Amino acid sequence: MASLITTTAISSAAAHRAPPQGGILEHGNPAVYDPKNPIILFIIQAGIIIIFCRLLHYPLSKLRQPRVIAEVIGGVLLGPSVMGRIPGFTNTIFPSAAMPNLSLVANLGLVLFLFLVGLEVDLRFLVSNWRVAASVGIAGMVLPFGLGCAIAWGLYNDFRHEEGTVPISFGVYMLFVGVAMAITAFPVLCRILVELKLLVTPVGVIVLSAGVGNDVVGWILLALCVALVNAGTGLTALWVLLTAVGFVLFLVYAVRPAFLIILRRSRAIEDGPSQSIIALTLLLALSCSFFTGAIGIHAIFGAFMAGIICPHDGGFAIKVAEKVEDLVSALFLPLYFALSGLSTNLGLLDSGLVWGYVIGIIAVAFFAKFIGAALAARANGLLWREAFTIGSLMSCKGLVELIVLNIGLQAKILSPRTFTMFVVMALVTTFATTPLTSALYPPSYRRKVEAWKRGEIDWDTDKPLTADEAASTSAPRDSLAYEKVASAQLRRVLVYLRLDNMPPLLAFMALLGGTPPPASDVVHPSRAPAVEPDTPGSPSKPPFRPIAAHGVRLLELTERNSSVMQVSESDEYTANDPLVGTFRTVCAMHALSASGEVAILPEDAFADALASRAETTAADMLLLPWPVTGSLPDVGLTSPVRASPSPLDPRYEGFVSEALTRTTCTVAVLLDRGFGGPGPARGALARSRSVRSIVSMAGQAEQRPAVLRRGHHVLVCYFGGPDDRAAVRVALQVAASAWVTVSVVRFVVKGGYFARGVEGGTPRTPVFPAVPALVGSGVVGGDAEEADAAFFSTLAASLPTDLAARVVFDTVQAEGMPVARVLERVEAEIGKGAGRGAGDLVVVGRNAGLEGGNCVCLVKALRRLR
Repeated sequence: MASLITTTAISSAAAHRAPPQGGILEHGNPAVYDPKNPIILFIIQAGIIIIFCRLLHYPLSKLRQPRVIAEVIGGVLLGPSVMGRIPGFTNTIFPSAAMPNLSLVANLGLVLFLFLVGLEVDLRFLVSNWRVAASVGIAGMVLPFGLGCAIAWGLYNDFRHEEGTVPISFGVYMLFVGVAMAITAFPVLCRILVELKLLVTPVGVIVLSAGVGNDVVGWILLALCVALVNAGTGLTALWVLLTAVGFVLFLVYAVRPAFLIILRRSRAIEDGPSQSIIALTLLLALSCSFFTGAIGIHAIFGAFMAGIICPHDGGFAIKVAEKVEDLVSALFLPLYFALSGLSTNLGLLDSGLVWGYVIGIIAVAFFAKFIGAALAARANGLLWREAFTIGSLMSCKGLVELIVLNIGLQAKILSPRTFTMFVVMALVTTFATTPLTSALYPPSYRRKVEAWKRGEIDWDTDKPLTADEAASTSAPRDSLAYEKVASAQLRRVLVYLRLDNMPPLLAFMALLGGTPPPASDVVHPSRAPAVEPDTPGSPSKPPFRPIAAHGVRLLELTERNSSVMQVSESDEYTANDPLVGTFRTVCAMHALSASGEVAILPEDAFADALASRAETTAADMLLLPWPVTGSLPDVGLTSPVRASPSPLDPRYEGFVSEALTRTTCTVAVLLDRGFGGPGPARGALARSRSVRSIVSMAGQAEQRPAVLRRGHHVLVCYFGGPDDRAAVRVALQVAASAWVTVSVVRFVVKGGYFARGVEGGTPRTPVFPAVPALVGSGVVGGDAEEADAAFFSTLAASLPTDLAARVVFDTVQAEGMPVARVLERVEAEIGKGAGRGAGDLVVVGRNAGLEGGNCVCLVKALRRLR
């Protein structure tokens, strides 16, 4: 009896025992779905999807395809078409019981993504280009919508009775198919325009403006379609639509003004959104989604409208997107599009009729959009190839099309078979957009069109219509007199602006500005005498023509949507950028005609962008700074104290090499070590370096901050060749300033250039020389030694009187070890500036065509100086 009682007690205790918590330590299987603990299987699903999509995107990115292609293809491969054929894979990783959790997270991400899409839609583009945008947008929607309605008749009759659909009228089905054919993927379109560097071109402006209108109209029509499907009767559908219209008016005229008042009072527009403002903004988006979902329209429509009413003033929309987009793009969106891929079964395309419809859907979606948008663009005065480019871009479907299709699948408008047909169409049209656009509108054709529109070339012959002033930037081979050298002086300079190199850049631009002509006495306007017109035959002063300097700040284009938004608002960035503003102000103070811009583009396009700007602005010289931080992106100074130079990013070396190769004008690379004045001294035992004020320096005259000194000394190391002649021209132009002295030293090397005197052959370009060096690069070529000597001697003898006192020509025999001779001369020349410490400059030609390149070797030698 006792034995029986013991057994019963143990069984009762086991029945009330808590479930095992040890997981795999208690032989549990984490892949088994547990409704009480669904997070484990969800993490497995999310990890597989994200890793799979990232691996697929790597090869597709080489073909310049957007990430949505990899995400959808990844979902298709994970779905029943490929991986689903592995026995037990779908039931283990994607069981039916676990799909609602995955769908919930994916749809939450979809709501937030449509909120980001609304943030991207800047209606100012539509307003400023409304005529062209309206014609291209309307033509790009009407024709595909009409042909979509035609093909919808066949799809409705052949596939409306398939499993997974609800009985609907042909009118609703036709409306949905027409919207699916007419819509354009605005977010993907922005990314393609940026990657192809078309956003600021007429083609890009038209496509972006038309895409904004197309997006708004498409979502409105989609909301109408979903409302008609969800409504039981026509009267209910009418009430739904009226409620939606009233809600939109309420958002625009009540919610948006109140939201703006809150943002202004919290200074969120000026100072950026705080965490409370971000929470309020997300709550607004979720509330709008709740309302539109509750009245029978999909929740994403409310999130889209919440994004549209957010202001773009002060970059507020961009800053909000930066706070939200990473989690949405990295986690939520891959889950959503992979989920749509799991619903795609290529095995359902199993007959000739079905494949006939697939080809017909692709043809209607692409050619209708292409022809309609192209004809409208041509009617607005664009060239045929520009019009065709607009047509190919407007035919891009991308992720917006997939969202529309998923809504149709969830609403049971489309069967799984027709859904798969449209997914194939979306993939094909999106995949074809980038290569087709690149073929129709290559950079060479784009440059030809720009030059033709400026009236510089003849369209048929490509020959210039007027004499090209830029051709005088490289001195002819017989330019042996100073007058001819002076006639080839720099007139237009393009400057690459970097935060970590602004002091030496501005110091050099001040040198380049020279001494402006003395201004006449300024008199109050009320006391100014009347200006008498010049009498015929009286001598008149030639007008002062300052050097035109154009600064370009290049910022990296990332994969974030906010980065694309920055590109679309680059004009505001240019107007408010502190670097561009500082560059303009300092150049204006030193008699330079200055302009500037901010360009946001991928890193691999930096060199090409500068080469294109140099050609567009007809620049005589491109000035590149050597980075203090050692990195290609302009990240600024990350540390106030540097014991040694930062290691140089190999990407920057490649960027400089590419710029030297692609740019046709003279290229100068400025390597800085305190040019423009000495930095603050450091104590040997100081813990840190701080900015010392004048008060703290009282009584220490030798340590007081240096005042502005303009005395500079320039040393030109002349070895011969076109590059060195370009270096001499730059130095003599700088010598036009009354406070600059110049030494032009010709090194005569017997038996080849001094590259052989450096250990180990041609060295790698160093990070920082011990003194500033301006490296010039002209047209690579080789002149005879006699021509170099003649140029040197004739130029020295033809200097005008005002320059002869400040410019010295000298010749040094550099046999044996020429590096040592160069170092001796540099050591002798350093510190000769009139201001003693204002900054000395060493100028040397690159001479890439010569053995080893003397610039590389000289810079290596200069590193030894302290």
